[in-house]
Amino acid sequence: MESIVVIKDVTKVIKGRTIIDNISFEVNKGEVFGFLGPNGAGKTTTIRMIVGLIDITSGDILIGGKSIKTDFEDAVRHVGAIVENPEMYKFLSGYQNLIHYARMVKGITKEKIDETVKLVGLSDRIHDKVKTYSLGMRQRLGLAQCLLHDPKVLILDEPTNGLDPAGIREIRDYIRLLAREKNMAVIVSSHILSEMEMMCDRIGIIQNGQLIDVQLVQEFVHGNSASFEFEVIPSEKALTLVKSNFPTIPVIPSRNGITLELPKEQVPAMVKSFVDEDIQVFGIKEVSKTLEDRFLEVTAEKGAIDHD
Repeated sequence: MESIVVIKDVTKVIKGRTIIDNISFEVNKGEVFGFLGPNGAGKTTTIRMIVGLIDITSGDILIGGKSIKTDFEDAVRHVGAIVENPEMYKFLSGYQNLIHYARMVKGITKEKIDETVKLVGLSDRIHDKVKTYSLGMRQRLGLAQCLLHDPKVLILDEPTNGLDPAGIREIRDYIRLLAREKNMAVIVSSHILSEMEMMCDRIGIIQNGQLIDVQLVQEFVHGNSASFEFEVIPSEKALTLVKSNFPTIPVIPSRNGITLELPKEQVPAMVKSFVDEDIQVFGIKEVSKTLEDRFLEVTAEKGAIDHD
């Protein structure tokens, strides 16, 4: 896959405090990249540096091969972004807002505006005043504004914040559509981990200003092992057996017995070891992990979670 955004050894220091500490990652065309982290971890600071709202202390950010530091205009012309909430002129219609923004960039035609309005599903309401729009409709209008100039990179900071479940699903579907149909790189920052799991191809986790992991979502969530709940009696004996004979396998008591984290291929051998020790096995159930489960595991391993 072809990289379109390259973050190289980026550090941000504010008033002597290191907010972002030497992070590096790349985002590819046609993918949705999720940027995760606890409150205060540095997500929005990184996004603000990518779009040029704040300076980089050291390192560089390249967009389409152009440096934000040395070739800012050529770099940001490839970018559409909503940082926090999209701001609109509420006394104008949605269409009038888009006409106003279109004047800022050469070459945006009426046909392009109409195409973008249709893409985000606002055709029926685009001529109504923005003050009559729901939050979800304002988010879609903000998305249309970002897309008018055909950016190669779309950056959305908490795009589903404050939306109801139907609105969240709509925005998620549009984001997936843009990545797939337009071959656009989409960077999404959010704390709604269940949505990120459904929306993103890869995720990067940032904590205390440091990038601690970048992986495909499915690999990150499931890894090489899965969790299995063994319904066993006596469960105390099974727990002791696993801890003594298989000390590297994570094991915790569960409601119906014990839960083990191990590759699926090792399940038959584990069953045999229980039977050999006269432990009765009544059932085995795979326990699915979520992105939230793995996120909490990883951030706990790397240190205490900070909150603003």
